[in-house]
Amino acid sequence: MSSKHLIEYEHASPEVRAVFEDIMATRRVDQVNNFWKALARHPETLRRTWESLKEVMAPDGALDPLTKELLYIAVSVTNNCGYCVASHTAAARKAGMTEAMLGELMAVIGMANETNRLAVGYRVPVDAAFEE
Repeated sequence: MSSKHLIEYEHASPEVRAVFEDIMATRRVDQVNNFWKALARHPETLRRTWESLKEVMAPDGALDPLTKELLYIAVSVTNNCGYCVASHTAAARKAGMTEAMLGELMAVIGMANETNRLAVGYRVPVDAAFEE
């Protein structure tokens, strides 16, 4: 998708501007990133996605913000979403992730994906000890 498909703040409808303003206020930034500008093409999706993300990624949950960002990176790497990897790696760095942590995270992601494929390929039955 080219940048011509992104909705900039100055061209946004009042509904989209309201979501953009909430994103900027919540994240303490002066502009929204391209993901939100792309979703602004469908205001209902923009609003729903932002509200869900804001709730799931809230800092007051059982998981701390860095852990949430690390999980987001892991899923994004596995799903091959370069945009999400970049975005959430930047957010994880802001939340305290070090280069050593990123390296170890990538090792875990690679290992989990490898062993997951092996378990699926061999159709390994789940051990009774792992059942609840």
